[in-house]
Parts: sequence; C-alpha cells; structure tokens
Amino acid sequence: MRITKSRPYRMQRRAELVDHTRQRITEAAARLHTSVGPANTTVAAIAEEAGVTRVTVYRHFSDLDVLFEACRAHWLSQNPPPDAGRWPEIADLEERARSALTELYAWFREHAEELFSIYRDASTMPPSAQGRLRDENRRLGDLLVMGHAPDGSRGRQVRAVACHLVGYPTWRSLVVEQELGDAEAVEIGVALLSVVTRG
Repeated sequence: MRITKSRPYRMQRRAELVDHTRQRITEAAARLHTSVGPANTTVAAIAEEAGVTRVTVYRHFSDLDVLFEACRAHWLSQNPPPDAGRWPEIADLEERARSALTELYAWFREHAEELFSIYRDASTMPPSAQGRLRDENRRLGDLLVMGHAPDGSRGRQVRAVACHLVGYPTWRSLVVEQELGDAEAVEIGVALLSVVTRG
C-alpha cells in the first residue's frame, strides 16, 4: 500500500521539477532576449543564466522556435500590452486612433529598451517567430481601422498605414530618434490616418 501511494507522489514531484526547470529556462531566455538581444543569446548563455546544462536546455526545448514562443508568451504575461480588442468599440476613427495610439505608445515607452533588443534582432529569429511579429502587427493594424478600410487599393493603403502606425519601430523613429513627445507622435498618426482614409 505504501509503494502504491508513493509512486503517484514521486511522479507528481518529478513533473513539478520538470515544469520548474522549464520555467527557469524560459525566464532566462526572456531576460537575455530583452537585454543583449536574440542575436547574442546562445544556448550556452541561456543554460548559464538558468543554472542548468546545455543538455538540459535541449531536453526541454529541442526546437528553437518552441523556446522563442515560450519566451514571448512569458514576457507578454509579465508585461501585458493594451487590449486592442476594445479599439473597434470606438466608432469614430480619429477618436479611436487617438485613444489606441496613446495607450500603445505609452506601453512602447515603458518597455522601450526591451522591445528594441527584440526588433533590432528580428531578422535573426526563426522564421516562424518573425512571422508572429508580422501577424501581430497586422492584427493591431486591422483592429485600428476595422470598419474604415474600403475594398480595393484604397483599403490596402489604409491598412498599410495603420500597420505602420502601430509598429514599435515607428514609435521609436518618431519619439526616440526624432525626439518628439508621445502626444505629438499620436497626433501625427491620427492626422496621417485621417488623410489616407479620406483619400
């Protein structure tokens, strides 16, 4: 009876240790990706940061893409972005853009350096990780102009401008490199979007 009871306990304990180790590796990768950047993050560096061996890293993440996705999910859970799903609730496009870009640009500012490391090294990421960045950008752009992008070439132009405005590189160019304030960058975005939607 004692053996029967202890086996599930040992199995549960082993599963908890596996999960704990995987979490440590994920957190270590996230710290490195958002500091030195993905291009300078090696498996050896992740192992050292997590306090495990390289073999252990590979045992938990044999696929680099799975590690990137776990890292991304962990970082976003710790630093949740604005809820873009609420944007289309604002009917007026200018009001929507002003509200959406204000909260999005504030989030970019709060996490500016961490995001810089990611976007700077985006081309070195696995193709699927690059694809997720593009897909998220398109999702935000589509939500920003939902109900305001007509069919045809005009609609493509509207969506292209929207995707440009919700991108971290756009915010960094305007605010960090050109030294505009967040509010100024928002108003430029609202004006640009208004022009392109009116044709």
